[in-house]
Amino acid sequence: MVLATPSMFVVFVITGAALALLVTEVLPPDTVAIGVAVTLVALEPWTGVGLAGGLSGFANPATLTVLAMFVLSEGVRRTGVIRRLSVAVVRFTGGDVRRLFLAVLGLGGLPAGLINNTPLVAVLVPLVTDLANRHDISPSKLLIPLSYVAMLGGTVTLVGTSSNLLASELSSALIGRSIGLFEFTGLGLLVLAVGCVYLFTVGRRLLPARVPPAVDLVRSFELDAYLTRLVVTDASPIAGESIQTAIEGGPFDVDILQLSRGDGLVVAPRPDQTLRAGDVLTVRASERARDAFAEAAALRPVRRGGATERTLPRGHGTLASVLVPPESSLVGTALATTRIRARYATSVLAIRRADGTLLREGLEPCSFEAGDTVLVYAPPETITFWRATDELVLLGTADGDGLAVSDAEADLYRGDKTPVALGILAAVLVAAATGVVPLVVAALAGVVVAVATGVVTPREGYAAVDWQVVFLLAGMFPLGLALDASGGAAFLASLVAEVSAGLPSPVVLAGCYLLTVALTNAVSNAVSVVFMIPVAVDTASQIGADPFSFVLAVTFAASTSFMTPIGYQTNLMVVGPGGYRFVDFVRVGAPLQALLTVVVTAGIVLFWGV
Repeated sequence: MVLATPSMFVVFVITGAALALLVTEVLPPDTVAIGVAVTLVALEPWTGVGLAGGLSGFANPATLTVLAMFVLSEGVRRTGVIRRLSVAVVRFTGGDVRRLFLAVLGLGGLPAGLINNTPLVAVLVPLVTDLANRHDISPSKLLIPLSYVAMLGGTVTLVGTSSNLLASELSSALIGRSIGLFEFTGLGLLVLAVGCVYLFTVGRRLLPARVPPAVDLVRSFELDAYLTRLVVTDASPIAGESIQTAIEGGPFDVDILQLSRGDGLVVAPRPDQTLRAGDVLTVRASERARDAFAEAAALRPVRRGGATERTLPRGHGTLASVLVPPESSLVGTALATTRIRARYATSVLAIRRADGTLLREGLEPCSFEAGDTVLVYAPPETITFWRATDELVLLGTADGDGLAVSDAEADLYRGDKTPVALGILAAVLVAAATGVVPLVVAALAGVVVAVATGVVTPREGYAAVDWQVVFLLAGMFPLGLALDASGGAAFLASLVAEVSAGLPSPVVLAGCYLLTVALTNAVSNAVSVVFMIPVAVDTASQIGADPFSFVLAVTFAASTSFMTPIGYQTNLMVVGPGGYRFVDFVRVGAPLQALLTVVVTAGIVLFWGV
């Protein structure tokens, strides 16, 4: 039994505080990570991490490789090849629901082993939602499988997820052995295959139908009573006033979606738009706010009834549901400060949070959160723009046009660069796999070539990098060094060894897998890798097992966050569109988690020994 020391206590306190902050989300994850690195350096006499160690995460090959792969993935996405491939593959379904399910598994699986799975899922969510509606099945039946299979695809190669790369670097630092680019591809393919079979058979029956197919967007956001058309009368005091003065400066929670004047129509009119007698205003407001506004402004309702999805004119503007992805700059920003109306001529009608909360009133002070599903009213050119960017992910429109690639949208893609982008990605992987150059050098060289050939612009490259992930990796890496240097990992490993005394090594290996799974579902894959690999390595050493096998167990476990919507970004991205509840992830994910515990443990024992 390893005895506890003051150094261990200090590192454990830092680790515990970091985990608590990550779970409670009091601070952003990247801020917590940088705080950890700073604290470790400040307390060097106890942590054993000096300035060089504290900053080592920023120069770490894993961090730089992840950064480069974000840019290369963006280059592939910008060609539109994923979307075109998706449209081509789903035609194979021919109206058959089982073929559709298989197509979703295929589209989300293997590609995730080569490019970052977050943008991949962002591209596929609207396509899968649209296809579900066309096949008259609930999108909820397809979106969890899409997220899960994208995670499973990340286990096929070293570049599949950021945690794989981080695990390789920690393994190199602790036991002098890194993980090869395709070293665990055999087991990864087995895990992917087993996961797909489970999802197609057992999982498909456990999936709920939370969201009905092809639902009216107004009804899905329960806005029937919130949309009204009002006429500005001759006696109205707001005639001749700007919208800013007449409405936005007043006490009414009213939003004007469109202004109809004669044969003209203005979508999301600007605040300086002048109102005139005879104008017909389509507004979003609660019944109480609408009545108060109509009485104060001497407005009368349109006799033909209120506004609905069907009565809103098409062509000038359309209702659409959009997803706020984790990497969007809108996350954490209040609607009032986004200037979304001025930038995109767009009105926000309602917001559905990832936990199911529906916001339809008092929207201006509300901040956007990752995973929000937002109902907007926007002109066609804005819809086209969102289809080709990742600021907001278009899920569907009132026109039901989510699958076809319009001419305007096609112009935003660089289809002629497809061979170049795919060639660069292939060259990077081949160069790294054959050992011509290290992976980080190959990836960075690929970025240089991608920019030089116009596959991606520097601005797009910087925007594509998920800097939160980069800083999380860089900041948390020194914690793994501190756990090892302080003896904290050895202490925890001695506890594991003592509890598992007399048990076969494969059982202990499975235990480390399950401990990592529990941590990954609560925080993130990067944090679980940093915390668990030093513990797993020391556990293996104390029971006389192969440390590398334990590293692989932690690596695979960190990529399988199936039981909570917060454990992985792709889970968060499908919560809103699928209308899922927390229990849905437990119901579908727990059996898969248990199954993979057996498969991964047995696979490691078979391929590498223990």
